[in-house]
Amino acid sequence: MPSPLAALSPLDGRYERSADPLRPYFSEAALIRHRVLIELEWLKALAAERRIRELKPFSRTTRLALDRLVAGFSEKDAMHIKNIEAETNHDVKAIEYWLKGRLAKNAEVQRSLEFIHFACTSEDINNLAYALMLAQSRDRVLLPRLDQLVVALRALARRHAARPMLSRTHGQPASPSTLGKEMANFAHRLVRARAALERVALLGKMNGAVGNYNAHAAAYPGFPWEAFCRRFVERLGLGFNAYTTQIEPHDSYAALFDAYARANSVLLDLNRDLWGYISLGYFRQKPNKGEVGSSTMPHKVNPIDFENSEGNIGVANALLRHLADKLPVSRWQRDLSDSTALRNAGVALGHTLLAYGACLRGLGKLEADAGRMAEDLEANWEVLAEPIQQVMRKHGVPDAYEKLKALTRGKRLDRRQLAAFVRTLPIPAEAKKRLLALTPASYVGLAPALAKRV
Repeated sequence: MPSPLAALSPLDGRYERSADPLRPYFSEAALIRHRVLIELEWLKALAAERRIRELKPFSRTTRLALDRLVAGFSEKDAMHIKNIEAETNHDVKAIEYWLKGRLAKNAEVQRSLEFIHFACTSEDINNLAYALMLAQSRDRVLLPRLDQLVVALRALARRHAARPMLSRTHGQPASPSTLGKEMANFAHRLVRARAALERVALLGKMNGAVGNYNAHAAAYPGFPWEAFCRRFVERLGLGFNAYTTQIEPHDSYAALFDAYARANSVLLDLNRDLWGYISLGYFRQKPNKGEVGSSTMPHKVNPIDFENSEGNIGVANALLRHLADKLPVSRWQRDLSDSTALRNAGVALGHTLLAYGACLRGLGKLEADAGRMAEDLEANWEVLAEPIQQVMRKHGVPDAYEKLKALTRGKRLDRRQLAAFVRTLPIPAEAKKRLLALTPASYVGLAPALAKRV
């Protein structure tokens, strides 16, 4: 086995440990194991159907033995199958031959060996294997990691719900928000993105060489093959696609990859905003003892986790969007271009997992700097031009916007200058008193309540 230092892909080299949770779903051995699972489940389903008289029902002992073959499937087994594939030059046919060899000594199965891969095209096996791999990796690995990000953002949102900060629209000082509300925005977006990911129903098919049950009907005319295959696919936990060519058209895969890419785009936006807030000094980063921020500048504590997350999202989304565009497109009843592309699903999701993990590490290092945020607010009293203008409008003062524009546009004002302007306004004394009491730090609207509610 080559050292990780010799790996061509960073997922198998530098980031080997971080990518480990996805290996049970997207390694070559995992794909082979899932194919073995589908072949054996199909054989068991056929054997349980008493209308197929040539295939006798299996005993409980044999069914358990078949289950153990999947549960105990090893890398050695996968290598044996790869050796057969080297001769056949066909990956799924190699599995059929391996199964026949492994099951030849089982008296019950021996008489039924020709029903292994019965009426199947390779894509009957592959589409179900991949659909299971995508569903399981989503539910067991990626959604739980996304949930951790949401939990971390909600904690930040609630902790800093009332912590005022200067907003920046177009990079310029704007109406204040709170640090918690800005984190709440991202938590809410990720919750919605997560729901979209979870909603994607992965589809499968089991209908033969061109999707018409040709071989099935030739061997057993009159048998309700479509209903039988629907039950088989649905028992695997997948949706049934009744209309396909040789391949299941992968529309549901495309929907899933697109949903991942959209969730990743939200995370990309978060990474860049947090990078910016660190640059402004609104967040400090807790330094790790022994860690070096620069090879020459000892003072540096760089936002490397958010940068790492951003970089991995770029790689992930390039692949995810290619897969979403490419996989639903196949010439006539089948071409092979989807096969090689689909093998990169684990690569795309591996970089997605790296991005989640890096962002999560970065969130764990953040400490809000209330003093720095207060300094920015105190230096930008002109942001109160907005509420002053609205109160003027409320009380019928003409040209309110234009008057505030003349006073503030492109200028820095302090408390004294704004107060002098407010005192000249022809508005009720109570309204004037409220405006004079207003500060950039207190002008945050409903932000604290919104942040606490996320």
